[in-house]
Amino acid sequence: MSEKLFYKVARLSVKTATFPFPVDENVTKIIKTLINEEQARFILSAFKKIWTTEEEIKVKTEMDENYIKNMLNDLMHIGIIIGLPHPRSGVQHYKMVAFFPGVLEFTLMKGEKGEKQKELAMLWEKVFSVMREGTQKNYEKNISIFKGYNIATDRVVPVEKEVKTGQDIVLPLEDIEKIINKEELIGLAVCYCRHRKDLIGEPCKTTDLRENCIVLGNTAEFCIQHDFAKQISKEQAMKLLKIAEDEGLVHKIFHTKLDPERELDGICSCCVCCCGTFTNYHNGAFPAMSYSSYLAKVDQDLCIGCGTCVEICPMKAIDLQEALAVVIDEKCLGCGLCAHHCPEEAMKLERVGERLVFVPPPRISN
Repeated sequence: MSEKLFYKVARLSVKTATFPFPVDENVTKIIKTLINEEQARFILSAFKKIWTTEEEIKVKTEMDENYIKNMLNDLMHIGIIIGLPHPRSGVQHYKMVAFFPGVLEFTLMKGEKGEKQKELAMLWEKVFSVMREGTQKNYEKNISIFKGYNIATDRVVPVEKEVKTGQDIVLPLEDIEKIINKEELIGLAVCYCRHRKDLIGEPCKTTDLRENCIVLGNTAEFCIQHDFAKQISKEQAMKLLKIAEDEGLVHKIFHTKLDPERELDGICSCCVCCCGTFTNYHNGAFPAMSYSSYLAKVDQDLCIGCGTCVEICPMKAIDLQEALAVVIDEKCLGCGLCAHHCPEEAMKLERVGERLVFVPPPRISN
């Protein structure tokens, strides 16, 4: 009976995920590692709909009020349930955290290093491996399905100084400093992607930074309250973001429900070797899907063909042809790392207006 309980909770979590995941033994084991049978039963009783309140749970289940409060608090501390104030009424609403993105981030962003966390990290590796196999096995069909979502998991924010040079318009969501300055509450968490790689013995090859995931707004309040993050100042946040740029990390911002019209949840500074979106793209599991407003352009009169841009591009969107850099536009995220690190200042960013970058993952031959 207990296995069916955890399977049902896993199915509920996957149901609200951005992409469809097969609810296999690995997904179920992740849920089973996080919660016990009593907590699983509570979730299945309380969360018949996506969002609910304490009062609705009480009416629906006839459970004791203190029991409900304690159970919700415990589940939020684990990272399997999230509680946020309703934007209009201010009443606290609760929902099951989506499997991915969601459960992965919350369950590893505290930076804990015990056997439980190592087991979770290995299970996530197996989950992504299954996704890779599924994508590659029915490649054309799956890429068509991914295209049908017509959404991006994130928005790429270019390196700050690169968008301020020679640009007529820089929108608030294209300027990392403007994003930080308008926030009242900022949280700092461990990078769950690098932490996951540390736990499986594959440490980051790009940076030694670990505490550099920034959470904002209501998400920051939740994360700070439940020990997923600690509060930092705007100055501290900007300092970390500038270090990330210099170390070759890509700034990506995430919106509530992946909706660019909703409030910002956080800023990740991503590396190719650990970041879930980059590694799953290069490994053939998921397409790369981001919003961007820029493209990299080469000044051929200044380019000396040193290859710095080729090495630092996270999407392998730059080639050397006849000793000159050439940008593959359809793969360019407009992150600005090539311009930021070009020793000859031969790379520039050109604003082209918002676009949805969709790059199918590579075909992996067996």
